[in-house]
Amino acid sequence: MGAFVEVWTPVGPELVALETDRVAVGKAADIKIAGDPAVSRLHAVLERYGSEWAVRDLGSSNGTFVNGDRILGERTLRHGDEILVGRTRLVYRASAPSEPTRTETAEAAPELTRREREVLLALCRPVLSGAMFTKPASIKEVAEALFVTENAVKQHLGRLYDKFAVNAPEGSRSVELANEAIRRGAVNLADLKAFLRGDKDQTTT
Repeated sequence: MGAFVEVWTPVGPELVALETDRVAVGKAADIKIAGDPAVSRLHAVLERYGSEWAVRDLGSSNGTFVNGDRILGERTLRHGDEILVGRTRLVYRASAPSEPTRTETAEAAPELTRREREVLLALCRPVLSGAMFTKPASIKEVAEALFVTENAVKQHLGRLYDKFAVNAPEGSRSVELANEAIRRGAVNLADLKAFLRGDKDQTTT
């Protein structure tokens, strides 16, 4: 099966098959991103070279980023690479599902407690905030956001790693957890906005 990209929207991911050798991304492009003010009309292009795909910025105002790094030329893509176009995340997948459709619901998230959801929101806040770098929050930052101890955060994260079947090495487990939580819809932009409003309310009371 061919490659595809996950286009992350406020309501979840949209899977878009890469069916031609050249696929443009932008407000007026093959992959149309209409609701992001930071996206140019023709922002970037995905091109196929044999069995591989590469991404290139088309002189956009805000640049194109791959795994947090702004690309100046063309960048060959690897499975799982995160592309940031304006404030919209795309994830490159080297092969499509067995029965691909243009829009498909991601695997359902596991059942979470209220506190586990709060930990995920605090963890994913940098990823979903539209920042150029998509590294999730540290344990210390999560603890400070939720007014709990770092040990409490570690305990919740341990349960979340189990629930999301995260088996990555110690240094990258939080990155995989954040990606899985977003991919499977456990947290989204609406959740984040509500969470940030709660933070603001706490600081003003």
